[in-house]
Amino acid sequence: MELDVRHLRALCAIEDTGSLHKAARHLGMTQPALSTQLRRLEAFVGGPLFTRERTGCRPTPLGRVLLTRARPLVDGLRSLVEETRAAAAATAEATGRLRIGSTASRALPGWLRRLRTNAAFLGTEPTLRVDVSAHALLRLVAEGGLDVAFVHEVEGSPLRMPPGLACRVLVEREPQFVSLASDHPAARLSVVRLTDLAGDRWMVDPTVDGEWDGLLRALRSAGLKPRVLHGDYLTAASLVATGEVVALCQPTSRSRTDMAIRPLHGDPVGVRLLLAARTETLLDSVLPDLRAAYGEAARQAPAYRERLRLVGPDAGAERPTVPFPDILPPQEGVRGSSFA
Repeated sequence: MELDVRHLRALCAIEDTGSLHKAARHLGMTQPALSTQLRRLEAFVGGPLFTRERTGCRPTPLGRVLLTRARPLVDGLRSLVEETRAAAAATAEATGRLRIGSTASRALPGWLRRLRTNAAFLGTEPTLRVDVSAHALLRLVAEGGLDVAFVHEVEGSPLRMPPGLACRVLVEREPQFVSLASDHPAARLSVVRLTDLAGDRWMVDPTVDGEWDGLLRALRSAGLKPRVLHGDYLTAASLVATGEVVALCQPTSRSRTDMAIRPLHGDPVGVRLLLAARTETLLDSVLPDLRAAYGEAARQAPAYRERLRLVGPDAGAERPTVPFPDILPPQEGVRGSSFA
């Protein structure tokens, strides 16, 4: 292990927020991941850096020594980022483009529409590159081929984030639904169990980073040995509609006359939605529009909309997995969502 800037930034965030939980949210990572990073760092330097108290985390004397040296470095890096942002803005102005990369998402149309009217990008035409590989998109951002990437990280298959990229978490855990033919027996259910699909063939795109592994883990946990076909999203939709296969799908997908979209019991497969760029300022500029577009897509998907409204402590069900208190504001006569 070597001490690098991300370690120093994490230490400063823990001291600033006084909490591992708050620091993790600020850094766009999970609390267990931050705790693991801190333990490794403490093992590396040879002693505890923070004391955990009821009121929060406080630096130890050793932690204070390290923080005293770390802050000037972190502040210097922040200045460097601002200078780089200015250079990037000049480049964007010269090219007249905002180059966006994304894995497939129903939020894309609304995001592009909002960016065209965003005051920060007036006169800058957004361009779009869609790719099934999140890793490929992140590499393009790191190499300067894209300005920002919106990607999906399948739970249990963490992405390899290139050095130097800033990252924001749009949704910490988005549950994946299932698409099946409208005349499938399980389509009559409001929530489908994996065991309801024990006799079905599944279709998965093996080129999507982590998707096959995530589905396989879930099916094996349910005691199923799946029959699997490999194909792209378009082929999967055609075969689902004819009853040949079932397939995982994003919860923002919408049912058709020949295809039903249903949540899976217990949300066995989840993804984390991430936004990455070379500067944090660019992320802060485009994230609100993406957030609004995702909320719009969620409202337009009946199964997801119903899920967000009904799942919560008041419904006697499991806690919701999508931390978006503003996606579906409570309406008169309808129970509002409760979010962690």
